[in-house]
Amino acid sequence: MHRYLLLSACLILFFVDVNAATRDPGEHFFDQSLGNFSDELEVAREEGKKGVLIMFEMDECPFCHRMKARVLNQVEVQDYYKQHFLIYTVDIEGDVEISDFDGNAMKEKDFAFKHHKVRATPVFGFFDLEGNLITRFTGATNDAEEFLWLGEFVVDDHYKTTNFSRYKREKRRARDKAR
Repeated sequence: MHRYLLLSACLILFFVDVNAATRDPGEHFFDQSLGNFSDELEVAREEGKKGVLIMFEMDECPFCHRMKARVLNQVEVQDYYKQHFLIYTVDIEGDVEISDFDGNAMKEKDFAFKHHKVRATPVFGFFDLEGNLITRFTGATNDAEEFLWLGEFVVDDHYKTTNFSRYKREKRRARDKAR
């Protein structure tokens, strides 16, 4: 009986600890879009953001769910990305009408597939303040640290001189050397 009580107490402490460092990504990571990305660019400029981040996703995607449950819910990730980007989702199977960065009306699925060739999810598209795609990352990151590195890669303009794989290797080496 004592073992079960001890195990229960440990599990409760574990879950309390985990939940203290996380927040709902729907509320704290993603911005509410009005469906007009040209207007969203204007807001990003006014707020001094680096650009717009779009997570292309679909409902049945286990990797999208994993990113939301393990990475995008992390307070540090949310705070960093919210400081530098306006962040939206696009359903690659969606029939909702939106306007692209040039103000052209289309369905979400057409914006994803026809304009950005998104076939697998998740895809994180980083757009500059003119609506140009500057970095694209397909798939889930290994963890929150790697996703933060992806943000730094864009914010600090490393994408102009190297690719993310090389940048990530250098960050990993520096981290491991510091330990």
